[in-house]
Amino acid sequence: MDTAEHEQFGTEELAICLSHYDLGIIRSVRPFLRGSRRAPKLVIDAEKGRFLFKRRARGRDRLDKVAFTHGLQIHLAGENFPLPHLIGTREENNSMLVLGSRIYEMFEFISGGGYDGSHEATYNAGRAMGLYHKLLETFTSQYEPPTGSYHAAGAVDQAIRNTAGSLPPESRPPDEELARTVKTLQAAYATCASRTNEIGLNDWNRQIVHGDWHPGNMLFRDRAVVAVIDYDSARNYQRAIDLANGALQFSIIGGGKDASRWAARLDEQRFQRFLSGYDSVNVISQAELQVVPYLMCEAMIAESVMPIAATGSFGSFEGFGFLQMIDRKVRWILNHVADLQKVLDD
Repeated sequence: MDTAEHEQFGTEELAICLSHYDLGIIRSVRPFLRGSRRAPKLVIDAEKGRFLFKRRARGRDRLDKVAFTHGLQIHLAGENFPLPHLIGTREENNSMLVLGSRIYEMFEFISGGGYDGSHEATYNAGRAMGLYHKLLETFTSQYEPPTGSYHAAGAVDQAIRNTAGSLPPESRPPDEELARTVKTLQAAYATCASRTNEIGLNDWNRQIVHGDWHPGNMLFRDRAVVAVIDYDSARNYQRAIDLANGALQFSIIGGGKDASRWAARLDEQRFQRFLSGYDSVNVISQAELQVVPYLMCEAMIAESVMPIAATGSFGSFEGFGFLQMIDRKVRWILNHVADLQKVLDD
């Protein structure tokens, strides 16, 4: 990947920043080209270890929000949860470095690989989420956490409607076909949200959750989770909303560049392993199991329609074909709700 595509540190900027940390002799500095291109990152090999240094992207640099996420990361680190530890500044041991209008962070660098799709890694990903939720059950912060989610969100319903007008002319299907798909997704989203509320979600306890639990935010070694990263989506809502999205992310079946060829079904074995891993450290209630399939449908719809409504496409995927694929997956889940709800039965 070309480093020119990413924002970079200025030489003077970097020298000033690093002077605020006690890393010992610095042996090498190299770009780390992952994540947001607007947030430059460097791997620093130094006398006192290997570190990841980052400048916060604009829009993700509100001081109170960064302080909130740092507080929960420090809490988790104190409980030996697997995550990269924040490195404090030299003089005041602050978890963030604020210079002018920019915020910088230094983390220990953790080596690890990606998710290999194995049942063992899937179980461990679920187990890590269960532990995460358990350790944060009573966590409170002096900073106000975000609360919004993909569940029963007016913005998602509006985005479903807006997809019809966002598709480019060259890939726009006949109006009748497009209207049918949009109407089907809208009805499914409303039905799933309603069913979830009927089961009682709104009456359940809220707590701090991760908000973006997926394979790309985890590092593995020998199929064990060695680090969970990216706490910027952490927020306050019912843990079942987080659990359902995690179960979806670790059981969804993708494919190649043609979304029309993607299987409609979930990988039911990975779905079961993820929930089993969670349940091994943090018992899932029967009511939570009841809502998981419905919340998974809501999550899939929300994740797809928001970018399509804004740009007409889903990354490199043509927008309408991707919506049709999501529609097939949603219908498969709704046709198998009873089986998915019983996945932890002995």
